[in-house]
Amino acid sequence: MPFLELTNLTYQVGSKKIIDNLCLSIGDSEIHALLGTNGTGKSTLAYLIVGCEGYRPATGSIVFAGQDITDRRIHERAQLGITMAWQEPVRFEGISVAQYLTLRNKELNPAHYLDMVGLQPAHYLTRMVDSSLSGGERKRIELASILALHPKIAILDEPDSGIDMLSTLDIINVINTFKKIGSSVLLITHREEIALSADRASQICNGRIACSGSPQEVVAYYKSKNCLVCGGGECVDERP
Repeated sequence: MPFLELTNLTYQVGSKKIIDNLCLSIGDSEIHALLGTNGTGKSTLAYLIVGCEGYRPATGSIVFAGQDITDRRIHERAQLGITMAWQEPVRFEGISVAQYLTLRNKELNPAHYLDMVGLQPAHYLTRMVDSSLSGGERKRIELASILALHPKIAILDEPDSGIDMLSTLDIINVINTFKKIGSSVLLITHREEIALSADRASQICNGRIACSGSPQEVVAYYKSKNCLVCGGGECVDERP
């Protein structure tokens, strides 16, 4: 049985369908990449899964760990173990990294979670969460805060955005750490190299799943410009 299963999910704004009869399943402790260009519905799908206010499907169901959560509110889904790292890290200016990592649980050892994301506690625990941190550092600290929750499923929205290639390799290592602690991951990305780090992958185009399979199969389909949803090529990211 899939750990998370989306069946015939549709979400629209006015007459425009953002998510169109979408079906997707994610296994227990599986890293599943959702590959697609900007505007294809990736983030909207994440908001539907998390249960953000104003995001309720017009049709379809969301089943998580055997429970239908389609009508559950965001805090109820969080209590079940669904959490999300946003594309832009949450900003808590004026507090230390240690304080930030223990906001939800004062009993946590923040040094442990910094170690898990490859940051030296001695150097970062007393650093302030502000503009002195690089984009890659902010991303890893944000991911450390998500790891500290020990989620059943973590939705990572473009976790590599705004960082350099060296930091991207670090982020991939952190993503694999979620699997090591038993969390499933929905990895939202527009980058092929990030998708290739997953266990399975799906391509989204115009709010629909164009194909699912191994990351290699999905990336090859994505690059082929033979998408059956958009008719060929509109869904392929042509940026350098």
